[in-house]
Amino acid sequence: MMVDFPIEAVRGKFPALSLNDKGRRRIYLDNPAGTQVPQAVADAVSRCLLTTNANLGGYFETTIAAQAVVDEAHQAMADFLGAASPEEIIIGANMTTLTYHMSRTLGRTMKPGDEIILTRMDHEGNVSPWLQLAEDLGLVVRWLPFDEKSWQVEEAALARLLSQKTRLVALNYASNLTGSINRVRSLTAIAKQAGALVYVDAVQFAPHGLIDVQDLGCDFLICSAYKFFGPHMGILWGRRDVIDDLKPYKCRCSSNGLPERFELGTPQIELMAGLTAAVDYFAELGAAAGERGSRRQKIANAFAVSIAYENPLAQQLINGLSDISGLSIHGITDPKRVSDRVPTVSFTVDGIVPETIVRQMNAENIFLWSGHNYAWEIVHQLGIPAEQGVVRIGIAHYNTAAEIGETLESVHRVIAMLRQQRS
Repeated sequence: MMVDFPIEAVRGKFPALSLNDKGRRRIYLDNPAGTQVPQAVADAVSRCLLTTNANLGGYFETTIAAQAVVDEAHQAMADFLGAASPEEIIIGANMTTLTYHMSRTLGRTMKPGDEIILTRMDHEGNVSPWLQLAEDLGLVVRWLPFDEKSWQVEEAALARLLSQKTRLVALNYASNLTGSINRVRSLTAIAKQAGALVYVDAVQFAPHGLIDVQDLGCDFLICSAYKFFGPHMGILWGRRDVIDDLKPYKCRCSSNGLPERFELGTPQIELMAGLTAAVDYFAELGAAAGERGSRRQKIANAFAVSIAYENPLAQQLINGLSDISGLSIHGITDPKRVSDRVPTVSFTVDGIVPETIVRQMNAENIFLWSGHNYAWEIVHQLGIPAEQGVVRIGIAHYNTAAEIGETLESVHRVIAMLRQQRS
C-alpha cells in the first residue's frame, strides 16, 4: 500500500518532469544512469556562476564567497553521509576518476604479492582501477562472486578469501544491474578483522537509502551527486585516521591540508553549489514529512518516507514483469525481500535482444537503458552476452504508480509485437 508521500509536491520541484516532446509526455526510468534535478539545484549552479565566480585563495568578495560555497558543499556531504568532519569529504570529477586517484594513492602503501579482493557484483568503476593497480604493482587479485540465490555477496564467501596478505576489499553497497543491497556493515567487519581496508561503492545506494559511514565501519565510501538529483560530480569519504597518513599524487606547491591535498586543481565551484542544493532538497523533503531536527535528521526522515514510497513501486514493476512468459528478472523478486534491493530492475527475454525492446520503448518516450551498464562482471557470472546485456528500468522517488503501469503496458505490448515479428 502506498504511503502518504507528497509526490505532486516533489514532482513540482523538477522542471524536466513537465517537459513533453510534440505533446508526448516523458517517463524517466533511466535513473540509475542519472536523475533529473530540482529547480533549486539549477538555480544554485547559475547563482554561483553569476555572483561568486572566482578562484580560491584571494581577499576580495567573490573569492571569499567562492570559498564559502566550497566549504558548504563539504559540510553538506558530511551531513548526507554521516561523516565525523567535512575534512573527510573529497569532491572530484566523478566516481571513476576519484577511484583511480585513490587507488594510485593507496598503491604507494602496497608491495608485490599483496592481495586485494574484488567482487563479481561491482560496477566497472570499482573494478578496473584496482585490476590495473594490481597489474602495475604485481598484486594478487582474489575474486568474490555473489550468490545467485540471495543475489548478494555472502559473508562466508568473503571470509574464505581473506588472508594475512589481504590489503583491500572493494565492494558495492547496491548493484546497478540487479539492484541488490549488500550487507556492507557485516562484510566490512569481517574484512577489518583480517586487517584489510574496505572501499565501498555506494553510487547506486545513495539515492535510495540513508548512509552512515561511521556505523558501516568502512574506510572509504564513494557516491555520485548526479545519481541523487545533483550535478555531475563524485564524492569520496575517507576515514580521517586513514587518509591523514596517505600521500596522494599532487602538485608540489598545492595545499597539504585535508581534504585539499586530494582535490586536484581548481574545484568545480558552481557544481559544489548545486551539490549543497541537492542535499538540502533531501532535508526539505524530510522537513515536509514532519522532521524538525538537524539537517542530518531531516535527511534521514526523507529517506524513511521515500523508501516507503519507492518499495511498492518496485514491487508493482516486478509483479507486472513476472507475468510475462520467457522473461527473467535478474535480481530479488520476493516481496518479503523488497527492502534488500533498490528499485532498479533488470531483465532479459528469451529470444529477444534487449536493445530491440528498449528502442521501441524509447520511441514511446519511456526512457530506459539496455546493455551491460558497466556491470561487466555480473553479466559474465550470469552468462549473459555482454554485447547484449539486459533491459534496465530504474525508479526514483519522483516516479509514479501510473508511470509504472504505463511502462508495464508498453513492455507487454512491445514483447508481444517482437515475438509476432519473429513468428
